[in-house]
Amino acid sequence: MRLFFVKLFLNTCALLPLPIIHLLGTLTGRVLILLPNRLSRDTRTNIRLCLPDLDRAQQQQLARESLVEAGKTLLETGALWRRSGPRALRLIRSVQGLELVTAGIEQGRGVILATPHLGSWEAAGLYGAAAFNMTCLYRPLRINELEQLVQSARNRLGANYVPATPRGIRRICQVLAQGGTVAMLPDQEPRSGSGANFAVFFKPPALTMTLLVRLARSTGAVVIFAWCERLSRGRGYAMHFSTAPHAVYSPDLDVATQAMNHSIEELIRSCPAQYQWGYRRFRTRPPGESGVYT
Repeated sequence: MRLFFVKLFLNTCALLPLPIIHLLGTLTGRVLILLPNRLSRDTRTNIRLCLPDLDRAQQQQLARESLVEAGKTLLETGALWRRSGPRALRLIRSVQGLELVTAGIEQGRGVILATPHLGSWEAAGLYGAAAFNMTCLYRPLRINELEQLVQSARNRLGANYVPATPRGIRRICQVLAQGGTVAMLPDQEPRSGSGANFAVFFKPPALTMTLLVRLARSTGAVVIFAWCERLSRGRGYAMHFSTAPHAVYSPDLDVATQAMNHSIEELIRSCPAQYQWGYRRFRTRPPGESGVYT
């Protein structure tokens, strides 16, 4: 029954024009602003921790804008998942920096697309699937029926999603060795037991994956940051690609992970409202530090 209603919701959203979807997403976000909820609390906590230089009014304004964008993220999923591939791709109006990825592929080095939770990462995934036949590392859902739905939506344009397990990581290494393209979420907190370092993210230290920088160093792959900006008034999306700093390839994992986090910060500062501030990025704390979420 749950799957039926999820499909009904997604299919209904897919029928609507994007401006209407984003208008409804704005209204959803305003409800999140008004009603007590964990997403709103975590959003405000993360903004307070990461951007203490903003005064209280500025922090509150950014939190409101972020929750509106979260509402758009929720409702636009139907358009991105349930429309035909060509129709969904037409929502991407411009692409900047594509030559960076093309050059890496032509060199045969392999390309790692670092895609933070900024803008519409589902739109970015669709574009990457169609353009590069990329392989993505991800965490499977616990509900099998929903997992099948998500896989079908994401794979329909040529992407290959592999679980974040030793077997999945071996597949990622094979793709890079063959000069292919892979995508990873660099700002997702690793699970317990995964390779990770604490590295500063804005102001606080955050448990940060080391897999991406280890792969870049061991395979010689090019690291490219990728994100898909949500344009105003439902006009569509703009894909952005940018090079990673040289320090990301450092043999010193502390230096490499810190450089990766700093690059993500710079991307977020270019469009702060569209970052997923509600994600519990600081769930795990260094020894001796207390938790930050209530």
